[in-house]
Amino acid sequence: MKNCARLDEPPDADPHVRWCERGRLAAAPYSIFYKREFLVTTTRIFIDFWNFQLSVIQLMGKSYRADWLKISPWMVAQAQTLTGCLLDCLETRVYLSYNPRVAEDRRLKDWALNTLDKFPGVRVIATERKLKYAPYCPVCHNQVQNCPHCGKSMVGTVEKGVDTAIVTDMFSLAWENSWDVAILLSSDRDFIPAVEMFNRKGLRVINAHFPPAGAELARLCWASIDLRAALKDVSR
Repeated sequence: MKNCARLDEPPDADPHVRWCERGRLAAAPYSIFYKREFLVTTTRIFIDFWNFQLSVIQLMGKSYRADWLKISPWMVAQAQTLTGCLLDCLETRVYLSYNPRVAEDRRLKDWALNTLDKFPGVRVIATERKLKYAPYCPVCHNQVQNCPHCGKSMVGTVEKGVDTAIVTDMFSLAWENSWDVAILLSSDRDFIPAVEMFNRKGLRVINAHFPPAGAELARLCWASIDLRAALKDVSR
């Protein structure tokens, strides 16, 4: 949008006036044109699927169903209000982990890769959970498969790798100047060191979360979005 301001003697017009005086000319009014443009800022959305899903179940129960076509546009609209900029959302990345040994998790992976990943602008990163090795005895160096006290397996915990994948992508895309504003949907405080680094580099991270969970992460982010207000709008 172009606006025109007609000035007779603007505050910085002394050189113009002196030039006119040397040439024995009258200082004539003139127009200064300037552009007022809408700033378009690039944004990317990073969603921790299980953090979102478990928070929703806790608040709304297992019967609640979110419409994943609505979630990203809703968050972008909130972020535009916070930033005062027109946001161009380049991509939504959804990160989830699954246990291939569990039938329900296999169905989740199939839905995520064959349905959710086909939505416009959505990319799913599915990570297989890896079983941790059983601990080793510090004396004989043999693995302790079962607890000597209760007899239960010591190989019950799993590694997800979701947080690492999100942070890695946020840094690599920032390095490529691929986002100015990131919307991070998670309440996990493990993201705090990454957010602090982005703050120092002048990159804005907006945290989408369910208060009061994730209060520390939200406080350190540039701004935050209360997802409780979205649950009615993004339901199926």
